Parts: sequence; structure tokens; C-alpha cells
Amino acid sequence: MPVVFAMHALTTTAVVRWPRRHYVVALSFLACTLAYTDRVNIAVAAVAMKEQFGWSQTEKGLVLSSFFVGYLLFMFLSGLLAARFGGKLVLGLSVLAWSLFTLLTPMAASLSMGALIATRIGMGVGEAAMFPAAYELFGRWVPPIERARGVARLLSGISLGTVVGLTGSGWLVAHFGWPSAFYAFGVAGLVWGVTWFRTIEDDPASDPRVEPTERALLVMPEQASTRLAPAQYRRLLLSAPVAAIVVAHFAMTWNIYVLISWLPSYFREVQGLSIANAGLFSAAPWLTMFVFGNLSAAVSDRLIARGAQVTRTRKYVQCAGLLLSAAVLLLMREAHTPTVALSLLCVGMAALGCSSSGFAPAMLDVAPRHGAVLYAYSNSFATVPGIVGVTLIGWLVDVTGTYTAGFVLTALVSVAGALAFGTLFHARRIID
Repeated sequence: MPVVFAMHALTTTAVVRWPRRHYVVALSFLACTLAYTDRVNIAVAAVAMKEQFGWSQTEKGLVLSSFFVGYLLFMFLSGLLAARFGGKLVLGLSVLAWSLFTLLTPMAASLSMGALIATRIGMGVGEAAMFPAAYELFGRWVPPIERARGVARLLSGISLGTVVGLTGSGWLVAHFGWPSAFYAFGVAGLVWGVTWFRTIEDDPASDPRVEPTERALLVMPEQASTRLAPAQYRRLLLSAPVAAIVVAHFAMTWNIYVLISWLPSYFREVQGLSIANAGLFSAAPWLTMFVFGNLSAAVSDRLIARGAQVTRTRKYVQCAGLLLSAAVLLLMREAHTPTVALSLLCVGMAALGCSSSGFAPAMLDVAPRHGAVLYAYSNSFATVPGIVGVTLIGWLVDVTGTYTAGFVLTALVSVAGALAFGTLFHARRIID
């Protein structure tokens, strides 16, 4: 009997400790982590691929940026699909699709530059639905009192996925050749897909494993409909607060995409590190971003719970993060050793992590029931840096012979994002 009671106590503790909504957040976080491992593995592998295939810096930039063509073209449609068919199906199919294209990348590269670019575009189409579908699920599975932390955990998959992708890809490329980076992470995505479809339901009301107390917390009347009339879409998407979110989001992703794509090359070509060490040094700033992104979300929630204004809190973390990261990038010209460069970049990425507690939860502030469409709309603009910014940095490196101009340009984009968010944003709900 004592054994029976002990087992019952352990089971009860597990249920309390891991409500079903935590599984949804955890697996969504893993999806985001996988998405970014599959984005950055080519940034490491491209160092070896450039040497094997004889690419110029501009050609390498074209390969790195081609992903974002498919990502941008499918982004807004993916938000509408997630709102229409639910986050479970759309997110699950999204991961399976981009994992398949990841597995096909080495074969495409061996065929031609055109085949490689087409494969990267297909991978971008697959990844486009990840964030909108996750936001759709969070609208159902994450209660309002946990939304900021839930969003922070989701977005921290960006930094952790980048760390895993850079360090893991560096090790794989050094020991098994560059194709291994695509095979390993592609298979991981397929395993995730099987787990997702077997364990997650689209709505807490249809999941029999949800306890009654949790069901009462999650199933709310406001979730009955997420469709908007055209006039309501215009009112939401053309408002000043949403414009502030879009510009801040654009500035954030300009930093992220440029650094994801070019940090390994910077440490390899400017600081003289090996391919494996370049991946390791490139990963450290993203680990700092992971830590400070989650810390800033917890601090923001605590400040708001104690009575701080939501608008002011969002502005402080967003603007301070972008401005500090800009200052760090302007100092990069003085980084004459790998250690100094790494230290500066860690500070800059910590600042960017804090800024994710600004624009990202702000989407739920202004339209809590329409996160899929709002994120897809904002991310459509925020994907442009992946195409323009990544390619432009490659061109600037070819023309100037240094990375300084690219860092200065990125700093200016950050300053513009901070000014726009600080001037235009307000946390007032626009659409119920």
C-alpha cells in the first residue's frame, strides 16, 4: 500500500507540474529551436561550401538569402491558414516540410547553384508557418497571465537553435564534412513531427488529457472566433501601434539574420579562427541572448504585475535593447582580437534578447485573439532583412573588404527601430 500511495503521489505531482499547456509551449519551443538550427547550419557549412564550389562573397550571400524568398512569399498566407485550419496541423506540416528540404540540400548543392537556391526557397516556404501557427496555438493554450513568458520561451528557441546549429554544425563539418550538418538536423525535424502529431491537440477543449481545473483556465468564450471582417483587418494592420511593432520587428530581425548569416564568416576571415572555432565563437552571443531574453520577460511581467504601465514597460525594454546593440556594433571596428569581438557581441546579443520582450508580447497587447495574422503580417516585413540585409552585407564585404560598413548599417537600422517604437507604440487593445 505505501508503494501504491507513493506512485499515486508521484503521478499527481507530475500532472500538476506538467499541465498540457506546458507541453504545447515546450514542443513549440523545440520547433523554433529546430527551425533555427536548420537556418544557421548553412551559415557554417557555407564556409566549406564556398571553398569547394568557388563562390564569391556575393554568391554566398545569394545562397544564404534565398531561403527568405520562400519565407516571405508564404508568410501572410501561412497566418491565414493557421487561423483557418488550426495551429497543430499547420505547424506540424511546416516542420515536416522544411526538414525534408534540409535533407535535400546536399544533393541540390551538388547539382547546381540553381537547384540549391530552389531548395532553400522551398525550405523558406516550409518555415514560414512556424511562428504564426505557434501564436494561433498560444491564443488557445496559454492564458493571459502567462502569455509574455510563453512568447519569450518560444522566441528563445531562436537563440538556442542558433547555438545548437552553430556549434553542432561546426563539429559535424569538421569531423564528417559539410553535408552531415543537413542530414543530422533534417532527421531531428522528422522525429519531432512524429512526436507532435501523436501528443498535441489543436484545442484544449478536444484534449481528454487536460484536467478540469486547467480546462476552466484555458477554454474561454473569447476564443470562439478569430475571423475578422476586411474593415477590421484594415483597422488593425494600419494602426500606429502595429506600425511601431512592424518597424521594431524589422530592426530586430535585421540584426538576427545578418548576424546568423555572417558571424561564422566574420570570425573565420577577420579573426582567423578555424571553421569549428568560428562556429563555437559565433554561438556564444546567442547563448547570452537566450538567457537575457527569458530573464527580461520575467522582469517585465513582474513590473507590470506590480503596477508598471504596460506601454512604458514595452517601450523601455525594446528601445534600450536596440540602442545598446547599436552601440556595440559601432564599437566592433575596435575589436582586434577574437576575445574582444566575442565580448562585445555577447553584450549586444543580450540587449537584443531583452528587446524581444517589447514588440513580441505587444502583438498580444493590441490583438490577443488574432496573433497568427498579426505576427504573419509583421513578419512579412521583418523577413525583408533576410533577403536585402544578408545580400547587402555580402556586397559591402566584397566592395570594402571589411565587415565595418555592414555593422554600421545594422546599427543605424536599430536606432531607427527604437525611435519608431518609442514614438508610435501604445499597448491599448485595438481589436478584441
